[in-house]
Amino acid sequence: MPRQSSTRAGVFASQPGGYEAFIPAAFPPRDLELDPIADLLERATFALGRLAGASTFLPDPGLFVYMYVRREAVLSSQIEGTEASLVDLLEYEAELERGERGMDVREITNYLAALDYGLERAGDLPLSLRLIREIHGRLMTGVRGGEPGRTPGEFRASQNWIGGPSPARATFVPPPVHDMTQALHELEAFLHQPSRLPVLVRVALAHAQFETIHPFLDGNGRVGRLLITFMLVDAGVLTDPILYLSIFFKRHRRDYYDRLQAIREKGDWEGWIAFFLEGVADVSTEATATTAQIVALGERLQAQIRTELGRRAGSGLTLLEGLFRRPIANVRRVQRVTGLSQPAANALTNAMAELGVLVEITGRRSHRVFTFQPYLSLFEEREERG
Repeated sequence: MPRQSSTRAGVFASQPGGYEAFIPAAFPPRDLELDPIADLLERATFALGRLAGASTFLPDPGLFVYMYVRREAVLSSQIEGTEASLVDLLEYEAELERGERGMDVREITNYLAALDYGLERAGDLPLSLRLIREIHGRLMTGVRGGEPGRTPGEFRASQNWIGGPSPARATFVPPPVHDMTQALHELEAFLHQPSRLPVLVRVALAHAQFETIHPFLDGNGRVGRLLITFMLVDAGVLTDPILYLSIFFKRHRRDYYDRLQAIREKGDWEGWIAFFLEGVADVSTEATATTAQIVALGERLQAQIRTELGRRAGSGLTLLEGLFRRPIANVRRVQRVTGLSQPAANALTNAMAELGVLVEITGRRSHRVFTFQPYLSLFEEREERG
């Protein structure tokens, strides 16, 4: 079967180095057939709206955002090969890290910094090539792939490729620099121009086109996934960054790459859009369920602490509130959160561990570190299932 059976999205053109690179067609496509996926679009839009509404019923929606952002940073980085976990990241942020996977954690914290920077700058600067470059600079500086020769924060000036040891043996070769530049300008115009296309369709098109252009020497996947969030917030669909598709892309990694390649080879934009909308619907539905589980968990643990901790109940409730804010702790942090003495904080920590609220993760008798495992499980279980 030939690699290319349609020129709808572009063409594969021979290059002087003896390989074929993809040259995108004019963007966006003008002949989309959205009627067959109208029901899926409606389902995804409804699920996303329900998520946006459900998060407002949490006692502190900011805490929900805090954890979801961190899970996204971990998953998006894991897709690119990092091995650090959500607990590794939380340990690092709480300055309780045990020295493992330091570089991997740095990549995740860079992702968080790039997300925060992009959301902050979006208030002053429209979605643009300039903003994309600045985000890439935050993402890649000081980590693997971000060496000076790899030009963090700058579009590539040489050919890159995906898979294989060389362009001639690659799975996919993005457009050469000249064609990349033209395609980027078309993408930027698309981000700015008013459109009758539904927002989720626009986001799906922009993400796929960005990944096809592949304008950086490294970090394209992460920047492309960040672009999804920025577009949804910029369009006013979300007020907070609470939808992240990395979990869906990770679970269906083969389908994700196949759908992107089907655009290039077969012009199948509609198949990609349908896949993307499925992800929005699935992830939104899961996240909405998680909001309800968070509320139920808080109510259950509050009742358990009041019933079983006796005179320590007041301090236990104070600690519980602090654990929802940062679900990892040692005795010293318990002291800071509750104002207890060291012996009293140690006793409270042990009591909360007996209730199953805290789980010790170091296996040591001193300098112990605990996680708020009932809460973390609401996020980790989905990660592991993927």
